Amino acid sequence: MQCIYCKTKIKSYDSGLQICLDCANRAKAKVPHDEQNIRAILQRELIQATARAHVATDAFNAIVDDIPSALPHPDGTQRIHNAYRELSLARQRMMQAHSRLDDYLVSGTIPEDLDPSGKS
Repeated sequence: MQCIYCKTKIKSYDSGLQICLDCANRAKAKVPHDEQNIRAILQRELIQATARAHVATDAFNAIVDDIPSALPHPDGTQRIHNAYRELSLARQRMMQAHSRLDDYLVSGTIPEDLDPSGKS
């Protein structure tokens, strides 16, 4: 395997992504990104947002499936609302991550927070 940033030979680190420890530490230190790293960062954001959306979906489904008669207890209604709010937010963040990656891949638009030159 190769690091998706610097292409050095590595084992898989950082939640299964192919990244070396040096690059992982650099990303955590908020070192400015160059263009070859932007795609990998956006892909990692999308993977993480998708995973959070799946967890929120599972949590929501577990709450709904826990209602045997389809009539929730009074506190069950609030649990459903809270779980749905979390699910909605997770899906919104997933779509935002998807849009950022798509904008970069299709039109070359670099998100402001990742733009090494400070301009999009």
